[in-house]
Amino acid sequence: GGCGSKSSISGRFGRNLGFGAAGASGMEAGPPRPRGKRSGSCRARAAFRAAGRGQQMDERDTEHSPECCSPQGHGCTGYTYDDLILLPGHIDFAVHEVSLETKVTKNISLKLPMVSSPMDTVTEADMAINMALHGGLGVVHYNCTIEEQADFVRKVKKYKNGFITDPVCLSPEATIADVDQVKEAFGYSGIPITEEGKMHSKLLGIVSSRDVDFVEDRTTPLRNVMSTDLVTAQEGVSLREANELLRQAKKGKLPVVNEAGELIALISRTDLKKNRDFPNASYDSNKQLLVGAAIGTRPNDKNRLAALSEAGVDVIVIDSSQGDSMYQHEMIRFIKATYPHIDVIGGNVVTKRQALHLIECGADGLRVGMGIGSICTTQEVCAVGRAQASAVYKTSQLAARFGVPIIADGGVASTGHMMKALSVGASCVMMGSMLAGTEEAPGEYFFQDGVRLKRYRGMGSIEAMTKGSDKRYFASVARVKVAQGVSGSVVDKGPLSRYLPYLAQGLKHGMQDAGLDNVAALHRALREGELRFELRSPAAQREGGVHDLYSFEKRLF
Repeated sequence: GGCGSKSSISGRFGRNLGFGAAGASGMEAGPPRPRGKRSGSCRARAAFRAAGRGQQMDERDTEHSPECCSPQGHGCTGYTYDDLILLPGHIDFAVHEVSLETKVTKNISLKLPMVSSPMDTVTEADMAINMALHGGLGVVHYNCTIEEQADFVRKVKKYKNGFITDPVCLSPEATIADVDQVKEAFGYSGIPITEEGKMHSKLLGIVSSRDVDFVEDRTTPLRNVMSTDLVTAQEGVSLREANELLRQAKKGKLPVVNEAGELIALISRTDLKKNRDFPNASYDSNKQLLVGAAIGTRPNDKNRLAALSEAGVDVIVIDSSQGDSMYQHEMIRFIKATYPHIDVIGGNVVTKRQALHLIECGADGLRVGMGIGSICTTQEVCAVGRAQASAVYKTSQLAARFGVPIIADGGVASTGHMMKALSVGASCVMMGSMLAGTEEAPGEYFFQDGVRLKRYRGMGSIEAMTKGSDKRYFASVARVKVAQGVSGSVVDKGPLSRYLPYLAQGLKHGMQDAGLDNVAALHRALREGELRFELRSPAAQREGGVHDLYSFEKRLF
């Protein structure tokens, strides 16, 4: 067929790119295999086809051939994002009509297919808050104490509160100095006053900054300054009704009380403004921001898990460079049995066999990638891993049959890479270096040769391992630490409020050029062979970037 047909080099990705370089390059595939007894590769492929029809699949059938052999028996080639280019489709919709809504786990949807990596130079509370506000998800790292990580999660859950079920309360005998302490610790001074100074006690009044700002004597009891002219909502009110009541009353706080007048919840006016400014925010059923947290697979991580659950975490990411281990299998089963309300993302994996094992244990999502991050040296040091486009495509083939989303972790440096990750089967993209230079990432900026930079390091670097991330690489008891990552710096990218909309718009333009207006349609086109790719030669890759200029300035937005 002609260029772009299913029989040409740009044919179906599964046929031409997934099983060997011969078909992908358009070259002859060699002599045909004699007919007769089916090889192991054919038997394994038959098993995967049977699984797609709902039949039983033996995990032994996932072991070898489908992962790395062509139908002709030749060895395969691993492909990464730069090796591929999507061919355009027909545009019959505007770019603003493109929907990026997707699944990050079987039970949780996001409006933005972006997740921040659980690295100590990427995601703490500020990053997680802003990722969720823009429709993505932040996964808090665990290279810290249990208390510190739980506090990060707690800050995210309290930021956009909806019904605040555990606000700080004070008694009438408390003083303005106590209000000052609450403001210093939590950042707000609108405090309900109850008879016993706690929830589920009779509501007497509210103290705000307007009541105490100009009182010089900070030992003044709150009964002397609190506002008692209150507008309240009754128990059972919906969040929509409560927000409307708050809007009409023009108050800063709306207490929710039961028939006995006891305080059972609180709603803040600032949440109304957040709903207006961030309509795509990722939140739970109680209008609290979604947040994920990473843990390891050591026995004491069960204590960490208990603290995170108490803090309100929505998603647990089991953080391991090689996820198909007995330790992770046990941890996933433990989480699903003990905390069934928490979704679990397993990983990292790069093969169908690994993916199947974690799905069988109960994983709600899979993190895919091994040794392909900008600061990762696993493939160099350990000679184990896989090219990322091949890894995402292969694992997503299997995971889709079980309804388990794939998170493409690593190897992403542009919106083009993100588009390619989604087009080969990923539901979300996890970003490390792309977010490390933003204002919300931990750390301070510094200047080098006139360029504003931030520190960025791999969790397999010696520096990170000494703080506790060695258990991610099964090295917590090793005498000699072998680094599987490096430390470096990244260029300032400004605030997420400017950067994430740029990334989202770039993705929408890519979807429009492909002729597909949502992620589900993109995956459907991939499965049905309608999404077309070509392999790019080194010269084509050079041609696809900026070239033939003496100098240029590249601005993102």
